[in-house]
Amino acid sequence: MFIARVACNSEVFYAIVEGLDDLGDITDQTQFALLLDHPLISGEKTTGVMKRIDEVKILVPVIPTKVIGIGKNYADHAKEMGGEIPLEPICFLKPTTSLIAHGDAIRLPKQSQHVEHETELAVIISKPGRNIPESEAMEYVFGYCVANDVTARDIQKADGQWTRAKGFDTFLPLGPWIQTEFDYRHA
Repeated sequence: MFIARVACNSEVFYAIVEGLDDLGDITDQTQFALLLDHPLISGEKTTGVMKRIDEVKILVPVIPTKVIGIGKNYADHAKEMGGEIPLEPICFLKPTTSLIAHGDAIRLPKQSQHVEHETELAVIISKPGRNIPESEAMEYVFGYCVANDVTARDIQKADGQWTRAKGFDTFLPLGPWIQTEFDYRHA
């Protein structure tokens, strides 16, 4: 199932996305079944109202409390950045002010001359947890969506850490929706 967050008539709704082809491309047939409540909290009961793609604005699919990224987590990228995959994950945070919706413009910061992007798989966590055993981890995953991790590489290199370089406003396009049935093991 695809879950979107949309604006319609000055109100914000979560919606089930219908009319997608197998790849999830947006077409004139794409429609949105508006949901009564937040899907992470109460399920997928619809209002019975359907809206066409031209009647809504697609928003960031979720407003998280925090965004955690993992750096140098695959061999080619680690090598490109000068090294091996680290033994322990390199974690970084992106502020929620960096979030923008699919299709919105990324604003390049004037203090950087070298901005790059990386397509990432975003994991949408459904409930709080701590010290979760690996065998129970998937119980906390609501779904997945596409993220664009934008980085000012020259600032990243100069600072020696990643917060400022990855945290500029608009540096995290997310969406257009959450896929709740995606199986990352077969992608």
